[in-house]
Amino acid sequence: MRFKLKFTYITYMVYKNIKYTISVFLMLVTSMVMAQEIVVHDPVVIKQKDTYYLFCTGKGISVFSSKDLKKWNPEPQVFKEKPVWADGVAADFKNHIWAPDISFHNNIYYLYYSVSAFAKNTSAIGVATNTTLDPKDKNYKWVDQGIVIQSQPNRDMWNAIDPNLVFDENNTPWLSFGSFWEGLKLVKLNPDLKSIAQPQEWHTISKRKRSFELADSDPGDGALEAPFIFKKNGYYYQFLSWDLCCRGEKSTYKVVVGRSKNVTGPYLDKEGKQLDQGGGSLVVQGDENYFGVGHNSAYTFDGKDYMFYHAYEKKTNGIPRLVVREMQWDADLWPVLK
Repeated sequence: MRFKLKFTYITYMVYKNIKYTISVFLMLVTSMVMAQEIVVHDPVVIKQKDTYYLFCTGKGISVFSSKDLKKWNPEPQVFKEKPVWADGVAADFKNHIWAPDISFHNNIYYLYYSVSAFAKNTSAIGVATNTTLDPKDKNYKWVDQGIVIQSQPNRDMWNAIDPNLVFDENNTPWLSFGSFWEGLKLVKLNPDLKSIAQPQEWHTISKRKRSFELADSDPGDGALEAPFIFKKNGYYYQFLSWDLCCRGEKSTYKVVVGRSKNVTGPYLDKEGKQLDQGGGSLVVQGDENYFGVGHNSAYTFDGKDYMFYHAYEKKTNGIPRLVVREMQWDADLWPVLK
């Protein structure tokens, strides 16, 4: 399955920047009017006690809370000031942080996040830690732990954005990430979850065909990003987004999936095609209510499986909304959204 891209990646990323900036403004306005219709890009969610916390792309990382996964209330952003190292990665970084990922391990919350320069793989994934997600708790304090992975143009054929942490059956931590270039990657982390394990172990977990003649510094035309690995039914399910985000009415984003018995792959789709060879089975795409949909996350809360993603709403001419859907499993153990 192939989709032709009729505009440059630079155009896409510039538009992405504009859309995210607009989204931050609209988020403030919308949340005061109707919290359950929050404006969101790249949502991830975790539950602490009786409260769900949602983290997403935004100024200093945007945060919302909810008791029922329906009504969402704004919470303080994670970083009031940009990470001290950010300008050294992306010049004149303005604290607009992409695609966080939240996990709880050994009584600590780990929040991975992306710092990037548009249209380049001048990027890095950092991580911050906290002992609580409740801003009213006296112990609430995000502590930045610095860079975990960094990519550089003309050195790396991958892009250090869109992180997702997963633990394998031996409780070994792995970080998946990536966007365009030569596909999505998986790298083993040290037990501290702050650095790459030595000796290094890397895997390509998804890839789409890239035009040969393009320069290494060009993101390319293999449009995929945002891996999220979800353990269920004895499999590791890799969800990822194909095609084009952040173009409002012209967004073509969609979510596909493959699965493997091993966290390192190979991941196969329903037809048995490997995801690192262009495979991927469709999970959700635009419909009568939304244009492109994607950048998903998946969790089990109170015995039910859920998928979260953002979707460009038709009735509001493409504003990115949060969508929460229950996820069930067919007879062959593939995900089906209610």
